[in-house]
Amino acid sequence: MSREFFGFRKNMANDSTIKAIVVTVSDTRKAADDISGRTVVGLLSEIGAEIVEKIIVTDDFENLRQTLFTLTEREDVNLIVTTGGTGFSERDNTPEATRSVIEKEAVGLAEAMRFETAKKTPTAMLSRGVCGIRHQTLIINLPGSPTAVTECFEVIKPILQHAVNLIGGKTEH
Repeated sequence: MSREFFGFRKNMANDSTIKAIVVTVSDTRKAADDISGRTVVGLLSEIGAEIVEKIIVTDDFENLRQTLFTLTEREDVNLIVTTGGTGFSERDNTPEATRSVIEKEAVGLAEAMRFETAKKTPTAMLSRGVCGIRHQTLIINLPGSPTAVTECFEVIKPILQHAVNLIGGKTEH
């Protein structure tokens, strides 16, 4: 089975299943009111990703940094999507925690999300989210609003599987 993907045919049999952990970053959210986290799970499920785990962590920098580091050590995960902690408030530490663990920054992903979503919502340019790679895991920071999560995900959805494949060493088109 193959499909057209940004101008080239892609063999779906070579795809690695996306195995994701969703991390909600918040000092106030609990499982019952974590709409953004549930939104990420739903969007990933729609593209066939396996949701390995969904967790909520506080905005505390060191706790978040250690959590991301530990999650990227797992062999059963190739994608971590965070939601929350990307704004301008003093407790918004997600970009800094992410930068402290990644080995390579994926600047284009974050730039594309901000550029495209700012066309609809000017405040999207206030998101400081970053994306990057540690070992064979892609980390993507999304804002905390359910609407922003959906809008940002739509931007990266067409390349997400390809990105995971490349990180996993599958470079054949």
